[in-house]
Amino acid sequence: MSQSTPATVFLDKLKTPYTLHNYEYDPAAQRVGMQAAEEMGVSPARVFKTLMILVDGEPVCALVPSDKQVNMKGLAALAGGKRAGMMPPEAAEKFTAYKVGGISPLGEKRAAPVFLDESAFNFESIFINGGG
Repeated sequence: MSQSTPATVFLDKLKTPYTLHNYEYDPAAQRVGMQAAEEMGVSPARVFKTLMILVDGEPVCALVPSDKQVNMKGLAALAGGKRAGMMPPEAAEKFTAYKVGGISPLGEKRAAPVFLDESAFNFESIFINGGG
C-alpha cells in the first residue's frame, strides 16, 4: 500500500513531522474512527474523525473525537452561520477529492475552514483518521 497521500504530500512540503499508523481498515465499519481506534489500541477520544459539514450552504471541516458527535447549532454559530448539516457523501468526496471514511483536513482539493474540537489540546498528540 502506498504511504503517500495528498495529506502526507502536504505535510512533507511544509516539512512537518508526522507518524503514520497502519491498521486493518474495514470499509464496511459503521464508525470508521471507532474501528481505527480499536485496531490501533488507543482511546477513541484520541482518534479524530473529519466531517464535512455545510453551514448555511458553505463547506466547513470539523475534526472531532471519533466517540463524539458535532453540536450542529454550536458549529453553525462558531462559523458565523445559522444552520449546519452534514454534507452529502458524494459532495464531500467531490469537494475534498478523498473518499468518505478517509477524508483528511490536509491536502483537500479545495480549502474549507477547519474547526478542531478543543479536547485535542488535552493530548500531546492525536490521530487523524484517514481511512487506513
